[in-house]
Amino acid sequence: MSQQGGRSSKSSSSFHFVAGLGSGVFGAVLLQPFDLLKTRVQQSGSHSIRSAIRDIARSPNAVAAFWRGTVPSALRTGMGSAIYFTTLNTIRQQAALLTLPSTSTSTSHRRPSSSALPKLSNTTNLLSGAFARAFAGFILMPLTVIKVRYESSMYSYHSVLGAARDIYRTDRIPGFFAGFGATAMRDAPYAGLYVVSYEQFKKRLGHIYGPGSAATDMASSVSATINFSSGALAGATCSFISNPFDAVKTRIQLQPHVYRNMFHACQMMVTQEGVRSLYDGLALRMTRKAISSALAWMLYEELIRRAESTWQRDTSRYV
Repeated sequence: MSQQGGRSSKSSSSFHFVAGLGSGVFGAVLLQPFDLLKTRVQQSGSHSIRSAIRDIARSPNAVAAFWRGTVPSALRTGMGSAIYFTTLNTIRQQAALLTLPSTSTSTSHRRPSSSALPKLSNTTNLLSGAFARAFAGFILMPLTVIKVRYESSMYSYHSVLGAARDIYRTDRIPGFFAGFGATAMRDAPYAGLYVVSYEQFKKRLGHIYGPGSAATDMASSVSATINFSSGALAGATCSFISNPFDAVKTRIQLQPHVYRNMFHACQMMVTQEGVRSLYDGLALRMTRKAISSALAWMLYEELIRRAESTWQRDTSRYV
């Protein structure tokens, strides 16, 4: 039994890692133009979305220019999503074992919901989401810095490796972690609030779409619709709240010698450019986050649902 349980745990971790990786890469590649435009708008207070689009469109190869930085973005988002979802699942599974009766853990997925994940309290969802995102953000921070520098028009990097070499030459190892404080302040509360909002939106929409339906019996199209809508609503809401940290983070990563830390950057931006500078790129970020979060969580939950049902069918043959 213990050996079978160990295999189940390993298989579950693999499911979550692969599902997170796939959903992250797909969203990053599809939505890279939004990320690129957001970086260009945030790099200085004088850029507007329209002027940023015009500047990029003047490039010899406009299509390639709009997808500049896709490789580091896909690596960062793909691996970040894989680490985040795997860590989040591990925390939530352990929390479910501590908070739910042992006899109900095997049937927790069968409650009326579109979710294929454990049902936890708002506080547990908040803390687990915040910790998982901060942990993934720290590991992927070097790729985040490279991605932002590569997307910006302030640097003329020709390759990801060239960007990494330049950052190491000028700032050594600390240069790869520039802006981590602002990133953690943006991502941890965002992720915690996101998980809470996502679960609450799913609960509300679940009552509208299919009250009384068990998660395993709910039509796949209905589950996907609920999860996509919930992801989009939660992503847009949390993006608005956390955008100031994102704007500050971008300035620090692009000009670490000008903006020394999060508080110094915030003070300079507000003093020189006004409070409005903290919301540079808000429309782009809200749009990008709403779509990417909706796609990521919908794909993630559907992949997990299908993988676990397939694995359970296969293992049931040997019981």
